[in-house]
Amino acid sequence: MTTLDLASRSTASVWHPCTPMKRHETQPPLALVRGSGAWLYDEAGKGYLDGLSSWWVNLFGHTNPRINAAVKAQLDTLSHVMLAGCTHAPVVELSERLSALTGHALGHCFYASDGASAVEIALKMSAHFWRNSGQPEKREFVCLAQSYHGETLGALGVTDVPVFRAAYDSLLRLAHIVASPDARQAGPGESAGDVAARALASLRDLLEAKADSLAAVIVEPLVQCAAGMAMHDAQYLAGLRRLCDQYHVHLIADEIAVGCGRTGTFFACEQAGMWPDFLCLSKGISGGYLPLSLVMSTPTVYQAFYDDSVQRAFLHSHSYTGNPLACSAALACLDIFKEDDVLNTNRVRAARLSRLLAPLAVHPLVKHFRQQGMIWAFDVAVADPAHAATFSRRFHALALARGLMLRPIGQTVYLMPPYILNDSEQNQLAEGVHSTLAAALQP
Repeated sequence: MTTLDLASRSTASVWHPCTPMKRHETQPPLALVRGSGAWLYDEAGKGYLDGLSSWWVNLFGHTNPRINAAVKAQLDTLSHVMLAGCTHAPVVELSERLSALTGHALGHCFYASDGASAVEIALKMSAHFWRNSGQPEKREFVCLAQSYHGETLGALGVTDVPVFRAAYDSLLRLAHIVASPDARQAGPGESAGDVAARALASLRDLLEAKADSLAAVIVEPLVQCAAGMAMHDAQYLAGLRRLCDQYHVHLIADEIAVGCGRTGTFFACEQAGMWPDFLCLSKGISGGYLPLSLVMSTPTVYQAFYDDSVQRAFLHSHSYTGNPLACSAALACLDIFKEDDVLNTNRVRAARLSRLLAPLAVHPLVKHFRQQGMIWAFDVAVADPAHAATFSRRFHALALARGLMLRPIGQTVYLMPPYILNDSEQNQLAEGVHSTLAAALQP
């Protein structure tokens, strides 16, 4: 099958996510035939440096030999078994190792297949906890302005991105929305900490008025990704934890995109010196190999469900919950983190790439150049409304022509590369960003 055939057949038979499909009549999907390291290749052999870790999942690149070996070994042993009434070594070991990374503050893992499912689980688990605790009236949720937590109905209820939610509003049980601590909102002379303090004050007002009916607050720690990589001060998380404790409301940390080392520590919450009541992981946990998500919870939460009664049990399941192949991929990722000292190595990589991207900070049409761990972002001031509306698609196409996989969110360009880029690849990524931006800004 040729690349052209593959793209044409995909357009005819595959309904692609988050895509107006009519566009593919003139802009066919990029047909890829293999991946290796930080690179993806089409049939003609052209390589594309994956600056997005393929939707933020391929932490250690494509076809990583160590993850490959782990999945292949598990394939010959046990490929799948239901987790209801059964268990297996990979899911037990993964749960134990993740718990140890929290100092056992979060000691229990509940598994699913994708990030939105993990959010659904955390929301249901929180409301059910309060019901089991004799407070069934606590069943409402709080999210931040411009937050994104997934596209299933429960997750959309705590999402404040109109493009995803508007068509389905009538189906949703909407959450209370409070101010975001997005540091880009800082006025003259203000710091990110000042913005965080204002956002906490608005949350306090809501908790003061509604705590008796609120089950949980959900937040993406440190970076609200779909909001255009909106970054905030870690003191916001510390203050959020204090407020949730004061008003007896759960804290759900959605670390689906920002966990697994992406913000500089394995869990983003570590930078605030606190742990949530529920922590959601997905995306990078399996290195982009197989669908896997999980919710970590505290012993207090677990004990509220520890009973012989079916009514008090947590009633949620997925057919591929705790799949052994996916868990084996995750265990291989944890091994790489440890054996390669990934978090410290990433700090060196991040500092070098930040230096290469530094000219963006003084570009006349760039605003809010920012970085958190292995995430870089900047906003482009496109004055012409017609050009602004198409900026993301234009930038994406121009980047592909230069051999880069980059896909802006509106007028926010961001980089979330895998944790394996060598100096040459970093140079190519930075040079490609600079040249693509220059081309995208041409009339």
